[in-house]
Amino acid sequence: MLDWIKDNLWLTWVGIASLLAVAELMSLDLVLLMFAVAALAAAGTATFAPDWVTLIVFGVVSLLLLAFIRPRFTRKLHAGPTLTVGHHNLVGRTAIVDEPVSEFSGRVTIDGELWTARAASGEHFDAGTHLQVVSIDGATAYVAGKESS
Repeated sequence: MLDWIKDNLWLTWVGIASLLAVAELMSLDLVLLMFAVAALAAAGTATFAPDWVTLIVFGVVSLLLLAFIRPRFTRKLHAGPTLTVGHHNLVGRTAIVDEPVSEFSGRVTIDGELWTARAASGEHFDAGTHLQVVSIDGATAYVAGKESS
């Protein structure tokens, strides 16, 4: 068995790279993927260099990939747009006044849902007025006139 591995060292490195790549699918941390790429570099080296050189190539390429490439990949993956979910998604939407809105009381309809509302600017708005949602605090929507926001 050891003779076969020594005679087919490049194939052994390809097998190691494959196992590491499959293991990366379970971890999703990009560390094992860097090792898999380094194993492929070692496989390429094994076709023309001594065995000890392939180990050095594996180690050096692993360190370089972990130090320089992985941080860029993780930064790129985690730099996606933030997705507003829940009621904070209503900020910026149009609200229609159902009951007069002041800084102390009122009700508006936002996307077909009835919300308790307060005027963000201290103004007074009559029923039927179209306003813009400025912020949401708990179950209260703070609204302002469209021209003032």
